[in-house]
Amino acid sequence: MKSILYTTVAALALSAAMVSANAADIQQRQAMPVKAPVYVAPVFTWTGPYIGINGGWGFGKSSFDGGFPGSVSPDGGLVGGTLGYNWAIGQAVWGIEGDIDWSNMHDNGTCAGVGCRANNYWLGTLRGRLGYNAGRWMPYVTGGAAFGDVHSHINGFSDTETTKAGWTVGAGVEAHIAGPWTAKVEYLYVDLGRGDSIPGTGGAAADFKTNIIRGGINYKF
Repeated sequence: MKSILYTTVAALALSAAMVSANAADIQQRQAMPVKAPVYVAPVFTWTGPYIGINGGWGFGKSSFDGGFPGSVSPDGGLVGGTLGYNWAIGQAVWGIEGDIDWSNMHDNGTCAGVGCRANNYWLGTLRGRLGYNAGRWMPYVTGGAAFGDVHSHINGFSDTETTKAGWTVGAGVEAHIAGPWTAKVEYLYVDLGRGDSIPGTGGAAADFKTNIIRGGINYKF
């Protein structure tokens, strides 16, 4: 009888100890802090296609030759669209970029004592770019082909309008703003060459050379 009593008491004591231990373990686990997930921002890369808008100001010189020598200084605003693609290889960023802009560059002057005018109403470029990957910043040089119209006018004669292919070279800097957005500032020198001669003027025609300073905003896919 005593042995049964001792066995019962021992079993009850062991059960109580196990319940107490389980309760303590549950309480300890409930008290452990739960770590919040760590947000890791996506790393920006210059590689990929992009589309954007650009706008700025052009200023240059158009010289008339032939029977009415002289020059004017066309200037005015530009605005248009941009499309391009970059490849980042180490610290180098290679790219190709094209744009097409509406242009309002024009000027009136005097050529051999007669009124003359040169205009440009649209301008496009197709350029290569080579930049340096400085993280959020990318300075770059650029160059390639330029396309646009050259209008030549001498008072008393008919106008000529010529679509010309020329060349361009320049430099700029582009910066990552936020998310897929970047912004840039650049300088381009553009030479479209000489337009068609105006009939009856002894071969008078204007060439078109301009300096462009513009900014742009791009969205990278």
